[in-house]
Amino acid sequence: MSTPLELVALVSASRTVVGWTEAAERLWGYSAEEAMNRPVDHLLMAGGDSGCASAMEQSRTWSGTVELRQPDGRGRTMELRVSPFSVGEAAGDWFVWEAGPIEPPALSSPDAVVPKALFDHAPMGALVLDRDLRCIWSNQAINEMDFIPGGPQPGRRITELLPGGGAEALEAEMRRVFESGAPSLDQEWIPPAVAGETGKPPLSLSLFPLDESDGRARGVCLMAVDTGESGSRRRLELLAEAGTRIGSTLDVMRTAQELADTAVPALADFVTVELADTVIPDEEPLGRLDASNVSVPAFYRGGMASVHPGVPEALWQRGMPVFVPPTSPYTGVRDSGQSHFEPVIDTSPGTWRDNDPDRARVVRQFGLHSLMIVPLRARGVLLGIASFVRGENPAPFSRDDLRLAEGLAARASLSLDNARRYSRERTAALALQRDLLPHQLQSGQAVEVASRYLPADTRDGVGGDWFDAIPMRHDRVALVVGDVAGHGINAAATMGRVRMVVNTLTNLELPPDQVLRRLDEVVVGLARDRPEDEFTTPIVGATCVYVVYDPATRRCTMASAGHPPPAIVTPDGDVAFADVPVGAPVGVGLGDFRSIETRLPEGSLIALYTDGLVETRADDMDHGLDRLRAALTAPAGALEDLATAIIDNVPAPGQAEDDMALLLARTLTPTPRGRP
Repeated sequence: MSTPLELVALVSASRTVVGWTEAAERLWGYSAEEAMNRPVDHLLMAGGDSGCASAMEQSRTWSGTVELRQPDGRGRTMELRVSPFSVGEAAGDWFVWEAGPIEPPALSSPDAVVPKALFDHAPMGALVLDRDLRCIWSNQAINEMDFIPGGPQPGRRITELLPGGGAEALEAEMRRVFESGAPSLDQEWIPPAVAGETGKPPLSLSLFPLDESDGRARGVCLMAVDTGESGSRRRLELLAEAGTRIGSTLDVMRTAQELADTAVPALADFVTVELADTVIPDEEPLGRLDASNVSVPAFYRGGMASVHPGVPEALWQRGMPVFVPPTSPYTGVRDSGQSHFEPVIDTSPGTWRDNDPDRARVVRQFGLHSLMIVPLRARGVLLGIASFVRGENPAPFSRDDLRLAEGLAARASLSLDNARRYSRERTAALALQRDLLPHQLQSGQAVEVASRYLPADTRDGVGGDWFDAIPMRHDRVALVVGDVAGHGINAAATMGRVRMVVNTLTNLELPPDQVLRRLDEVVVGLARDRPEDEFTTPIVGATCVYVVYDPATRRCTMASAGHPPPAIVTPDGDVAFADVPVGAPVGVGLGDFRSIETRLPEGSLIALYTDGLVETRADDMDHGLDRLRAALTAPAGALEDLATAIIDNVPAPGQAEDDMALLLARTLTPTPRGRP
């Protein structure tokens, strides 16, 4: 049978008694001095809490029968109800304990609803409202919080006491709590600013229903906690989180989305991140898109997030151009580089929203009431803007919120600029490498060739490895594979210069060792021509293997500059690695290179490759050469298929650590000279 309940204790998140009433003294037999700061487990019989502890751990409301432990050790069966309420981030959830039996109190007596002994000296503010949501009682703490100017007045509604916007939303939330019986915890409230005063610290408001003994709601209790210090900690934590979440990749679209995801719901209910067209070079320039007198394309949508699934507030999806009125806060922030702060959105006629009916409709539909727009700027370049909007959260944005949004935007801007610069350099490097590597190998009638190039970083796609097949006089062919030190645009540029030098030297009909000696001299000169400062080094180095095959004599002449040996596969499947003297890499200046010559049967296979194919830090070259040997002994088939099989099976498992280049050449039966 249900019994009337009376508030008896206030329990902290650490399950310690921090408030004790006269009703508790009657029920337990302990005085306030004996109960205060005591673990609540000592106040209940062992095994007699019937789920109370579990409810407190999960921070949920619970009611049921318990066995109270009295001072003489005897138990007493009582009905207990535990209700959580938030006191801000610094302290977590606390709990109100109500216990019976007592006679049902009259609602007209404030002390019967909320015992003064419980809340008069509590650190949080307390305000009790009746069924009509009119104030009937408050404690001293709430009068000192600047929550209600002049303090609560009995018989007045919250909308009659609070100035500025937000009071209607707060009263609507009180009505929801009263009717549903579900508490509302830790809602941020920004006290309205007063002219001439600095911004006041935010408050954390929690609402929970007060029930009659028969379960019917009889009022609402509001708890207010000054969260100025915890709010500062929350802002610092969010900025720290932004440092790890924003900029995890060098992709501008993903970085924009990470900013939106970080800010929702911690700061705003709806966030969009718009990017300038210069940040997304692959998109159509905005100036080429159609515009009108009331709508111009100003940005591309980079990211968006909402407390509502599917982001229904969004008028444009990611990657789409965003249109705004020519005169609006969006263009104002873009042109001035200054933030727009609108704690209470002005929906009255005569504003810029008259020319933006779609946005006005979204504001009305989702109850959006507070707006901030901040620029995304780094190194003097405007990269876009970020918009922060509140709708579900009834508290308007504060100046502290604006500073937090600007801090998030500053961190995101640096990541966006790094991604923009990276994308620009990568695009240039890819274009350079595509122009510098052979588009189609010209091997003449001496050999059939197949090639592969695989960068270590498939995202970057740029390195210093190269390969070439250069036709020579008398149907001979030069086969070359090399590896310039480094990655990125500098390595690609150096590779292009070295490759052109090799092509020029090949036209001189020099033996392989002489080609490498001349190449060494040229590369030393390239290093000397490079500027040396604190950011660059004049050292330029490359390994290279140079092979000349003469189909008339079937002679193959080879020389190596610090490069892995060529593999020779005979028609019967035997694989041998040529015993080529390994000279120093070109660019060192030693010039000590020697050629060897061998005679190949018709249908032999020559495999040239870079060390990235057969060597990693965790796997030495001998193991890689064994894997290459096994791949080359596979049954003969199409050369392209063999090249694919080698790239798929020879590298060590895991992420490649170096670029890979492969050149396969199968000798052909020579065509007699003078015959077509």
